Amino acid sequence: MANPDIVDVATINAESVCFSLTATTTTTLLTVSADVVLKVNSIHAANDDGTNDATIDLSVVKSNFTSAGVTNFDTSGTFVIAQTIPVPADTALSVLDKPIYLMEGDVLKGGASAANDIDILISYEVINDA
Repeated sequence: MANPDIVDVATINAESVCFSLTATTTTTLLTVSADVVLKVNSIHAANDDGTNDATIDLSVVKSNFTSAGVTNFDTSGTFVIAQTIPVPADTALSVLDKPIYLMEGDVLKGGASAANDIDILISYEVINDA
């Protein structure tokens, strides 16, 4: 995987997506396209079940990333962002409130302990150098 140049970009588009998470914690939520970097600004989760608590899991699958200046790190594999984070009934929380970058080929996966109880909003910027 190449490391897209975020100085010489063709476009930067602000976007957000929403998901009602399933009970499968390895559901693919986002897959980053070629020549693109996603700057994920925030991930918010809300439990819309009025009675039952639930948990949320999020992970990133890296796909043989090649760094532009760092060595000695895992270039591929599945890495946990959040695991069994409790979201009480009728509450919301910020799962991610500091930006992270997802490189081309990365996959964001997630799920909840109870199907359709947790809704998430992911706010991000698509930085395209193609």
